[in-house]
Amino acid sequence: MASQRRIDSHSHIVPKFYEEAVMLAGAGPTRGSFPAWSPERGIELMDAADIDVAITSVVPGVHFLAPPKAREMARRCNEFSAELCARWPARYGAFALVPMHEPKHAIAEIDHAFDVLKHDGVCLLSSYGDNYLGDPMFDPVLDALNQREAVAFIHPFNAAQQLPGAGDRNSLPYPAFMIEYPFDTTRMAAHLMFSGALERFPRIKFILSHAGGALPYLAWRLYCCQMVSPSFPKWSYEKIRAGLCHFWYDTAMSAGPEMIACLMSMVGPERVVFGSDWPMANAQAVAECVKNLSPSGFLSETQSVAIARGNALGLFPRLGK
Repeated sequence: MASQRRIDSHSHIVPKFYEEAVMLAGAGPTRGSFPAWSPERGIELMDAADIDVAITSVVPGVHFLAPPKAREMARRCNEFSAELCARWPARYGAFALVPMHEPKHAIAEIDHAFDVLKHDGVCLLSSYGDNYLGDPMFDPVLDALNQREAVAFIHPFNAAQQLPGAGDRNSLPYPAFMIEYPFDTTRMAAHLMFSGALERFPRIKFILSHAGGALPYLAWRLYCCQMVSPSFPKWSYEKIRAGLCHFWYDTAMSAGPEMIACLMSMVGPERVVFGSDWPMANAQAVAECVKNLSPSGFLSETQSVAIARGNALGLFPRLGK
């Protein structure tokens, strides 16, 4: 089988100083701890999965820290990512971590990340506290990204399990990444649509994690429910589908044939990009994803090649040079 030279739009790094700060604050991942990570281990995984370049991100962000500490941590993580890219320029890219407590500080970090560190885009969380992207409080940040025509990779976040002192409002015994993460992405994406944020900031290139959660499956329900609620803005089904087609969608932990078929039926294969979710997804899970998305799986060769690399080149043209 010919090499596909995948571009991985959903790959995480775990700097040791960041891991220590997260765990000390009691804001660790919903799995309980971070998996083992190093740049070298990342490259080993990439080689095994035929991944040419990984665009990395740091999650769960810095909102668990007080604003001054959050800004310091974001800058430190972004400089760490830049050093990683400088050391392995052919293997790593980076999404900048953005401190979102105050718009002016978020914008300052965005400017530094793009103009000085030369990051490929930003990583935003689906929600910050009780507020989802699309809320007017985030408009200054989205406006800054819109002016740059930036790529914004959106990672789900579960405040009930990941913010210190929030308490877990979910009585189910399953980690948030299993069920809650896809639904949080769905809530955020629907809010971006119906709040008018996509129309206000049309030049941002949003990548939704995990095939957009339940969004493609629920598209018709979003249309139908407007008939029940008289106060809800009335969108035609065509406008809802156009809203879905505004996003890009990664395949991280979402490469099942039924999921991908539903997604492509709504937005087409040209809006789907490869994502591994390593190291949060282990090597076995990544290998299963790669197997499904290879030409020998359920996709045509044309679809497989587009998802592996071709679609991402439209978002990150520097990688094609």
